[in-house]
Amino acid sequence: MNISKFLQTGDKDTLISAFIYSDMSFMVWVLMGPLVIYIAQDLNLSEAQQYTLVSIPLLAGVLFRIPVGILVDRFAPKRTGLIAQVIVILVLLLAFISKVNSINGVYIVAIALGLAGTSMAVALPLCSRWYPDEYQGLVMGIAGAASSGTVLTAALAPMLAESFGWRAVLGFATLPLIATAIFFHLKAKDTNYEAEQKPLSEYLGVLKEIDTWWFMLFYSLSFGGVIALSSVMVLYFHQEYQFEPVTAGYYTAACILAGTALRPVGGWLADNFGGIRSMQRFYGVSAVCMLLVSFSLPSWLAIIFLIIGTAALGMASGAVFQLVPLRFRKNVGAVTGMVGAAGGLGGFILAWALGQSKQLTDGFGIGFFFFTVLSILSLYGINRVKSRWRTTWGAGAVTSARV
Repeated sequence: MNISKFLQTGDKDTLISAFIYSDMSFMVWVLMGPLVIYIAQDLNLSEAQQYTLVSIPLLAGVLFRIPVGILVDRFAPKRTGLIAQVIVILVLLLAFISKVNSINGVYIVAIALGLAGTSMAVALPLCSRWYPDEYQGLVMGIAGAASSGTVLTAALAPMLAESFGWRAVLGFATLPLIATAIFFHLKAKDTNYEAEQKPLSEYLGVLKEIDTWWFMLFYSLSFGGVIALSSVMVLYFHQEYQFEPVTAGYYTAACILAGTALRPVGGWLADNFGGIRSMQRFYGVSAVCMLLVSFSLPSWLAIIFLIIGTAALGMASGAVFQLVPLRFRKNVGAVTGMVGAAGGLGGFILAWALGQSKQLTDGFGIGFFFFTVLSILSLYGINRVKSRWRTTWGAGAVTSARV
């Protein structure tokens, strides 16, 4: 890939602002995970309530993501993204000012945070439309690496909660969101692309395409796995290895940093070696690492395999979105919404599996083994579709990108 040529194409202000927009959105999407220990101590939550609290934003993100994807196609990404950001800011401010003090009130905040999880349904089509095929993997990787905001949450939220209380963290979170909304408004630009105004049935019609379901499966593990670990890993380190919340947050940040920072690398590798081949490697690594973590390993060894496994999942996310814009050129917003929703649903299911594993067996082994099962299923799916993809929409006569 010619980097200098890449820098001369597209719109860099839009790419940067989309990255920051999603980065800060993801920061608050998983906010309940690092704060749940403090909330549980304050409101006397049961173990079941703790895992419910960290799962609610993930499920809400699924429910919100499809309509947001449709709105992006109908009304443009920038406007849709700004409206979503303002709603999240207002809910956090209200919770901070009112000093929310009931589990039902916190659940409502968690639901609203799910709207922040729709940011990629805004950022990915916003950036994709500015760049040619051969750079889709890198561009989608950069925009998608915005989930690195989860690293900030894992590292800073427990420390701030320790010093100022968990309610103050809700107020602090609005400050970068407000600054981001202003920057996004000033710098992000929609292309001149005019989306065709289609009835809802046509948007949902992408579900009739088998390729949509394959992408949804792949992303439910890659993106969903990183988000699930972002939400649950503080509890995992605290309950499995008795780490203090702040220490657990630091180790969580290290693991999630590997998954988010390397997402653009996954997109770059997909651009250069093909998305299919790249996904095969990444899911193979995640299958092995998560299988090993499912056993009762010493903490230092578990951390090493979690870092490697999470990095593989993050790079797989970049590889998936190298292919999505190539396959669905006219429905990028709707398909991004569907695939993104599958990622959020995967995050919810995987987080729920880890929580259920802990509650039913007093350990996380079965939950991590579920990661391995999905990795093997994804490898099977890739093997099923690779020949057809490479000879139809991914053929050299159709696109200059490597599929």
